[in-house]
Amino acid sequence: MLAAGLGASNLVLYAFVYTPLKQIHPINTWVGAIVGAIPPLLGWAAASGQVSLNGMLLPAALYFWQIPHFMALAYLCRKDYADGGFRMYSLADASGQRTASVALRNCLYLLPLGYLAYDWGLTSGWFCLESTLLALAISGTAISFYMNRTTKDARRMFHASLLYLPVFMSGLLVHRVTESEQQMTVEHTGKIIEMSPFLETTEEAQEEKRKQSIGNGQRRPPVAYASVAPFPFLPAPSYATF
Repeated sequence: MLAAGLGASNLVLYAFVYTPLKQIHPINTWVGAIVGAIPPLLGWAAASGQVSLNGMLLPAALYFWQIPHFMALAYLCRKDYADGGFRMYSLADASGQRTASVALRNCLYLLPLGYLAYDWGLTSGWFCLESTLLALAISGTAISFYMNRTTKDARRMFHASLLYLPVFMSGLLVHRVTESEQQMTVEHTGKIIEMSPFLETTEEAQEEKRKQSIGNGQRRPPVAYASVAPFPFLPAPSYATF
């Protein structure tokens, strides 16, 4: 039911909100990004029967990715959008500065996603590294577009966005942590937690023994070892502790 509800909601959002907004207000790009981000969340809900925090990672990536992708496209095709009657954000931004700023900001939002995937136990640390480098690469093209605002830089950012998404998804698939691996990690952590009181007790006992040995050594007369030195065949003297 949850997946069906998400699917129906997305259909309504696309057909009756996003599509009319294209000719009404530039906010249509952000609404369209929500429409594009819901399908992976729908799949997660269908597979798990719930919407969890882990399930928001891929929708977040799709949402933030769509903004620089369409900002570059809207900048490159401004005349075509204007002729078609579409109200895109770039049409009210003659210099392109605000368009480039929005694109850059959303590229930077992609940076922590790899770490979150690793921190939440979805992937290995390799994905954290690869995703961060990938986000830095697309952010670099966005910075170039922000600094120069030329069609060449906009096209470079657009091409980078085309590369980003399949590489990100492939890395997420290749470096995923399976359920069995997650279970092993949980069991290992549980064993460590169970053993921690025993380890603490052992460490305390060792520390107490060390203190006692130091105390005993301090109580021994300083001539104890010297008295044995001339007669190595004699047993070492023992002293009572008080």
